[in-house]
Amino acid sequence: MLKIFNTLSKKKEIFSPINKKQVKIYVCGITPYDTCHIGHGRTFIIFDIIIKYLKFLGYKVYYIRNITDIDDKIIKLAKKQNKNIKYITKNIIDKISEDFNNLDILSPDYEPKVTNHIHDIISIIKKLLRNNIAYIATNGDIMFSIKKYPNYGILSKQNLNLLKSNIKIKNFDIKKNYKDFILWKLTNKCNIGWSSPWGYGRPGWHIECSTLSRKYLGKCFDIHGGGNDLIFPHHENEIAQSSCIDKKFYVNYWIHTGMIIIDNKKMSKSLKNTFKIKDILLKYNKEVIRYFLTITHYRSPIIFSENKLKQAQLAIQKLYISLFYKKNSFNIKNIKNNFFLLEQQFYNSMNDDFNTPKAYSILFKISKKINIAYRKKKYLIANYFILKLKKLGNILGILFYNPKEYLQNNQNSCNFYSEDKIKELIKKREIARNNKLWGEADLIRNKLKRNNILLEDTDIGTIWKKKI
Repeated sequence: MLKIFNTLSKKKEIFSPINKKQVKIYVCGITPYDTCHIGHGRTFIIFDIIIKYLKFLGYKVYYIRNITDIDDKIIKLAKKQNKNIKYITKNIIDKISEDFNNLDILSPDYEPKVTNHIHDIISIIKKLLRNNIAYIATNGDIMFSIKKYPNYGILSKQNLNLLKSNIKIKNFDIKKNYKDFILWKLTNKCNIGWSSPWGYGRPGWHIECSTLSRKYLGKCFDIHGGGNDLIFPHHENEIAQSSCIDKKFYVNYWIHTGMIIIDNKKMSKSLKNTFKIKDILLKYNKEVIRYFLTITHYRSPIIFSENKLKQAQLAIQKLYISLFYKKNSFNIKNIKNNFFLLEQQFYNSMNDDFNTPKAYSILFKISKKINIAYRKKKYLIANYFILKLKKLGNILGILFYNPKEYLQNNQNSCNFYSEDKIKELIKKREIARNNKLWGEADLIRNKLKRNNILLEDTDIGTIWKKKI
């Protein structure tokens, strides 16, 4: 039975979708003024695992992830580079898509751009004005009136009396209330914008997601997600807007991912302390990055360090070593019960609010059973566990490589020796060991080690791998 921690209720709740066979998900997507850092990567990898697991459970998932392709930062970049804004965003979106593909992040069923839905946004703002929820400020901007939504703060649990100290107050003198936020921003015609009943301008950030989620998923859907930095004000404002657009608006589960911490500060573009996905991929395999970003529970922060990435490398390598000697597949009935308990523990972990750290611990227990089976020469049992390890690892987005290729084709290691030469030296070392010429055997091992080739002796032979 799947349980999900709901940010709205602040507790784990049994997952019960609106439609028993289908799950509708909206995740706040990218703002293409720059390529993504691994903090973004973590959020989208988490939802990648969530969606794949829901599909594994048999649900049909309809996944929407928006693109905020109009924003102050995008406009500033276009002016700085003296280029068309569509050219700027398309170029960055293409690069981000490449990064996501390189991390095996699932593409959404649809990825609507804000600029393609200006008419829809204007229609929503008109409705809020008609219902006296929004008003025209003294400078002509359209503002949402917080006083019209008494449940404001329901998601973030904000104390409205203390809210003034928690937000950046903009245009204080033109608002009826300092807490009110913008729906439509007027601008001069030399800037990017669109015609509207209130003048030339562009939409506010929050109304964009309310409009797009409603258009593609309806007034009620199952999951709304994003990083926990979006809880306030973005998702709080979304709830306020959407609830005023339609009183029947409801999201069953709000899911938020934790931040990545570096030097005791959250990783963010504004703090200029980011590590880009494309740069990390130059040094580490995508499965290592996925493991690093999910070995901590998704709601908790991750402390970023090079050392932790190297630990992730070693962990993934350990799992691949267990897969190295897989033989032909088979079916042995009496082995199934031997595995059932561990498999069920894996599913129990995932059903406990997608607890990937516990799920990984089960993979390492299976890995240990494989190694023990090989030591005892119970090769059929070992092979059976190998098949299961790969199956469960795939649910988390790892163990898709051929083990030999993964262990022996580390692109960051020296390729001084060919594979044939390595095998030749291993054979010479084996002969030396059989004749108890330990010094000669050690010389060969050290010779290979100096060239980034590491040997591991097992009961069924010596395997080699590139040094991390």
